[in-house]
Amino acid sequence: MIEPVTFPIAVDVVALTVIDHTLNALVVRRGIEPFRGRLALPGGFLRSGEQTDQAAARELEEETGVTPPGHLEQLRTYGPLGRDPRGPVLSVAYLLLAPSFSPTHAGGDAAGVLWQPVEALLGPDSPLAFDHDVILADGVERARSKIEYSPLATSFCGPQFTITQLRTTYEAIWGSTLDPRNFHRKATKTASFIEPTGDSVREGAGRPAALYRLVPGVDATAFVLDPPLRRPPAQA
Repeated sequence: MIEPVTFPIAVDVVALTVIDHTLNALVVRRGIEPFRGRLALPGGFLRSGEQTDQAAARELEEETGVTPPGHLEQLRTYGPLGRDPRGPVLSVAYLLLAPSFSPTHAGGDAAGVLWQPVEALLGPDSPLAFDHDVILADGVERARSKIEYSPLATSFCGPQFTITQLRTTYEAIWGSTLDPRNFHRKATKTASFIEPTGDSVREGAGRPAALYRLVPGVDATAFVLDPPLRRPPAQA
């Protein structure tokens, strides 16, 4: 008879938003070992009687003070081997991408909480503990893919926005510079995406810029853009 394998189950949350035209992730400074003092994604261990999504929302609130402002989307599972010095731990990671979050305050096992640009958290010299750089990279890639196929980026712009404001949101999440004319053409020609409101606003010294909005009745989290807004290829 094969012996059942048992090990702890953890949850980790990749919470992302745009701050000052830059994609940021929510991280905590660990207050306990292992990796005390290092940065990490919010998370912790599953409790008896909990579903993993319930544990993710609870840990996010306990460690950062943030109540999830939207749907926690399951990202993938990681481990259990080689990711925690205490032994095998299986982690179920969740993604939360939203235009705004409630104020933060550290609690639980966290000694601090802060928003950090994702580029400062990724790469060979990542300050993140465990395998959280891998989890964060996967979450960022999922977020970048989501705005190719959905109108979710419009939720970062308010009820009305200019094409420039929408473009800078895409640039922040994709981490790429976009050609203004090409983006304008694609965004305005994509069916059931955005529409002009008839109003305008002055953005600079030039003539006023037209204001747009998400087409009424479209669910920004569920609607599929056809054709999608493809991000530019990565630069070598």
